[in-house]
Amino acid sequence: MSSNEQLFQRAQGVIPGGVNSPVRAFRAVGGTPRFIQRAQGAYMWDAEGTKYIDYIGSWGPMILGHGHPAVLDAVHQAAADGFSFGAPTEREVQLAEAIIALVPSVEQVRLVSSGTEAGMSAIRLARGATGRSKIVKFEGCYHGHADALLVKAGSGLATFGHPTSAGVPPEVVQHTLVLEYNNIEELEACFKAQGDEIACVMIEPICGNMNFVRASVPFMKRLRELCTQHGAMLAFDEVMTGFRVALGGAQSVYAKLIPGFQPDMSVFGKVIGGGMPLAAFGSSKKVMSQLAPLGPVYQAGTLSGNPVATACGLATLKEISKPGFYEALGARTQSMVAGLTKVAQAAGVPFVGDSEGGMFGFFFSATATSPQPQNYGEVMATDKDRFNRFFHGMLNRGVYLAPALYEAGFVSAAHTEADIAATVAAAAEALQD
Repeated sequence: MSSNEQLFQRAQGVIPGGVNSPVRAFRAVGGTPRFIQRAQGAYMWDAEGTKYIDYIGSWGPMILGHGHPAVLDAVHQAAADGFSFGAPTEREVQLAEAIIALVPSVEQVRLVSSGTEAGMSAIRLARGATGRSKIVKFEGCYHGHADALLVKAGSGLATFGHPTSAGVPPEVVQHTLVLEYNNIEELEACFKAQGDEIACVMIEPICGNMNFVRASVPFMKRLRELCTQHGAMLAFDEVMTGFRVALGGAQSVYAKLIPGFQPDMSVFGKVIGGGMPLAAFGSSKKVMSQLAPLGPVYQAGTLSGNPVATACGLATLKEISKPGFYEALGARTQSMVAGLTKVAQAAGVPFVGDSEGGMFGFFFSATATSPQPQNYGEVMATDKDRFNRFFHGMLNRGVYLAPALYEAGFVSAAHTEADIAATVAAAAEALQD
């Protein structure tokens, strides 16, 4: 049996950084990544046989837990029929119908294989449908690694973006504007100056890429108003929140708080594939008709709508649509955040946490009176070093949290009350350290 350290050494010889996605390298928290051998329910086991309570859930998709019997059965049957055809299948239609039935703002969807694909395609479609070039994103929101989105503008209203990744020429991001999350004044100024040039505004409604930060209701309401007023499309990136925070996604959460609220375009991933490579973007029939083969906006993919992935996604959506699913999942997640808050208070450690559905996040605040962070700057002001120590304290006690301050966590239907209690007990010990 190889150890985690031995596997990491081997991996670094053949894979850049030893990992196929950067955050897995543990560079933010230090130490050696755990190489996972298998998973079942709410648990994972690494190469050394160590068991962990899993709060990553493959970064969100495993809302039912690992190895759910109904999902496994669906995947086995689909795999026996064929891995990929390069031709239409009935399951593609069924999955599209299921998504549309659960998300009122979406009339048609196009299936793809990753959240990055879905995000970049949605932006291309928005530009094609509006005839405009500029796009707006928010600092701290991640929409995949497409070139036009790997950008961070300077403070205030930058008219020319600066890429935050090597290999992205400045001219590629010259039409990308980056604003501060939850900043209404900056948002209004941007639209006043350039509103008629903006094709779309893409936002994570509950941002899981700066841990867990909600868009405030006043901010979201004003954003919707400005997009409507200026003819820009409001694109919700629900790769993480879709079918995770609620059955109708984050947009259904805001619809309860803002009468008549809907985005113009939605991007989905993770849960809709149940752990398989699958994502989607959708909008009205009028907008989606701009896509090839009907319209001039080109998008294609050899493995789009993969028959095994769609079987996995359909089985997952069927299970999470059962009555009471989200009530139970939300209560379990809230229970854990409340437990963590209580033991942090008992240890005298400044701590704030929040959750929605099966998604949660927490910060070690700079002071005991710090509120929940509202933007990337406030997230950066929280105690990163304390988080890193806490992460390792929990990992050593068999609790696997995201190995970075900036990532949300996920509870699944497979997590039991005993798992939550064990997690809170581990936190009480780790916080004492």
